[in-house]
Amino acid sequence: MANDNYSYKKKQKELARKKRQEEKKQDKLNRKNLQAKTDSLQIQ
Repeated sequence: MANDNYSYKKKQKELARKKRQEEKKQDKLNRKNLQAKTDSLQIQ
């Protein structure tokens, strides 16, 4: 019976979590920038 490499799985899980957080952060920035652009267009 082989042992699982838990530290590898943990590292992969952490990397996936950080990637999701970074994507979420970028999505929020994109939405904020898009909102700012539409606001500036409406003002003009």
